[in-house]
Amino acid sequence: MKKLKCFLVLGLFLLFGKEVNAQRFGYIDSGFILQKMPAYANAQAEVEKLSQSWQKEIEGMRAELEKLQKSYQAEEILLTPDMKVKRQEELNRKETELREFQRKMFGFEGSLFKRRQELIKPAQDQLFEAVEKIVRQRGLNFMFDKSGDVVMLYTDPRHDYTEFVLEELGLASKEQNTAGARPADALKDDPADVPPLPAATETSENPTNKRAAPTRKTTPVKKKNN
Repeated sequence: MKKLKCFLVLGLFLLFGKEVNAQRFGYIDSGFILQKMPAYANAQAEVEKLSQSWQKEIEGMRAELEKLQKSYQAEEILLTPDMKVKRQEELNRKETELREFQRKMFGFEGSLFKRRQELIKPAQDQLFEAVEKIVRQRGLNFMFDKSGDVVMLYTDPRHDYTEFVLEELGLASKEQNTAGARPADALKDDPADVPPLPAATETSENPTNKRAAPTRKTTPVKKKNN
């Protein structure tokens, strides 16, 4: 899926190359930004508490199942066929309950997944609002996410707007961002300030570079004596 999205983006750039060149774009690292947001950190801490609580409950259910299994194995020789069937049914029921609870809590779109989405959504909405403001302020047409599904083969740090979003969120202090400093060659002032293109080479069809005409030395003229 990631490869497909990457090819789609590359295809758009190839098909509309001229139009895209006229557009202004940038990218951010949403994963880095979220890690700096207190709301996101609080949500992660709450999710971790829930995970530990449910995991402890699963361990208790597993310990109870193992205890019943050992008891059955020790008493199996003394049990009647009917008693064996009842004990085996009880073991199967306990095992099914354990698997079902584990799937319900930790499975795909389980309780932990849904709760995490609920807790993190406010932080994600706050991030999106900040990105939207930066896009409007800087007159951008596209904003990509370095942490997203689209594979970015190369990123020019001059188009990195991560720090601008952090400033919009009030998280751009040195104390908060020492762990994730931007690259040394990242643009400090204006990401739109791109370097000029190299001068085109002169050709017979398109002589863009005109050579300066050489200065002609004039020979002094001797004056005739009257």
